[in-house]
Amino acid sequence: MTSLRVAILTVSDRSFRGERPDSSGPLLEKFLTEQGWKVVATAIVPDEEEMIRQQLLQWCEEDITDLILTTGGTGVSPRDITPEATQSIIERPLPGIPEAMRAASLKITPHAMLSRATAGLRKRTLIINLPGSPKGAIENLQIILPALPHAVALLRESPEAEKGHHLQT
Repeated sequence: MTSLRVAILTVSDRSFRGERPDSSGPLLEKFLTEQGWKVVATAIVPDEEEMIRQQLLQWCEEDITDLILTTGGTGVSPRDITPEATQSIIERPLPGIPEAMRAASLKITPHAMLSRATAGLRKRTLIINLPGSPKGAIENLQIILPALPHAVALLRESPEAEKGHHLQT
């Protein structure tokens, strides 16, 4: 399979205003690049639903990416609205992805049950919400990473996708 194309959207009021450096976005980019994936776009937006929606829609409509990872805005604070913005644009939800992240993360911290992360599809793009903390973002990505190439192969309707249906564990 060719290299997966990924876009990373950091959702943070403070990082958007330049009051705090974005730690999660660059760490995700480094991690994915080391996996052989191609990061095709990155951006930082504030915790504003319309700005999140518009950036996600732009990347999906441009068809520049197979996967969009958001980082931040998935908790319970009043400004955490990334899941709502994501849900407003996805065409088909993928509840197994955030379920798997929460289940595995609960083994690390009880705070995992506070995550409201979501995942879904828009056209041929998979969108997944990750936590805003660098540690949490990488831990959650590592949980779902094994399934992502197969998901993208299915979205691309690649002949390789059929092989993945018959994998034995």
